[in-house]
Amino acid sequence: MLNLNIKNETSRLRAVILGTAVSNGPTPQVHEAYDPKSLEHILAGTYPVEEDMVNEMEAFNEVFKKYDVKVYRPEIIENYNQIFSRDIGFVIEDVFIKANILPDRERELEAIQYVIDQIDPAKVVRPPEEVHIEGGDVMPWNDHIFIGTYKGSDYKDYITARTNMQGVNYIKELFPNKIVKEFDLVKSKIEPRDNALHLDCCFQPIGTDKGIIYKSGFREEADYMYLVNLFGRENLFHIEREEMYNMNSNVFSIAPDVVVIEKNFTRLKKWLLEKGFTVEEVPYAEIAKQEGLLRCSTLPLIRD
Repeated sequence: MLNLNIKNETSRLRAVILGTAVSNGPTPQVHEAYDPKSLEHILAGTYPVEEDMVNEMEAFNEVFKKYDVKVYRPEIIENYNQIFSRDIGFVIEDVFIKANILPDRERELEAIQYVIDQIDPAKVVRPPEEVHIEGGDVMPWNDHIFIGTYKGSDYKDYITARTNMQGVNYIKELFPNKIVKEFDLVKSKIEPRDNALHLDCCFQPIGTDKGIIYKSGFREEADYMYLVNLFGRENLFHIEREEMYNMNSNVFSIAPDVVVIEKNFTRLKKWLLEKGFTVEEVPYAEIAKQEGLLRCSTLPLIRD
């Protein structure tokens, strides 16, 4: 039996689901792109190839081995993208929440069913159909749960809008004792540099009191200021537009003092080292072309 425990983003990790790039399928057609960054690379002929992505994920897996983390991988579905396990589910406290994802990604949940089968069935929930929510938008942070959403009246027109207000309210009802704070994110179907696909594309807590943030990812300055006031401006590493595009906020914490980053994040690395973090670097630039990075490809199950 898996005793789930996720109270925040940074406590010492013990068990995680890491996606897989094996049998990832052919380069998608233009009309199949889920996000503007994938579309950009499909059109440019620079969409990542399977072998490179498999190697990148293996490098990430090696870091988990180094820190003695139990790693589960999805069962392989032939010719299918299963890299971003964060989208398909997430854990808050001891509850596994199945995400209501884009319908054609439903099979990804089936591929981790063998893990879900090891969880107390009373602790596995599935939101009703009108609730849209994806793990990239959900961040447990001790007494808080941060959730990315999109409040525009044209929500339904955006394939890049993944979590709706029904999703926010669903989590509020599920965890009445938590402070559930939603953030209205900037969305674009055409310009990846102006598209915060999920909350972890423009913000992520690290350590016990710090975070990485992209101010222009928030539609409302008040939402950005909420985080500044909560964490303190001096504790936030502000990234720029191009760094957001390269997913500098989409790192992954193995412990409060251990952060895994993409090896090209030089400015972030310098700051982390100055703040006393242990920095583990992996190559992930090919996977980044699909508008997802380290946090996106993990689904943490147990932290201390």
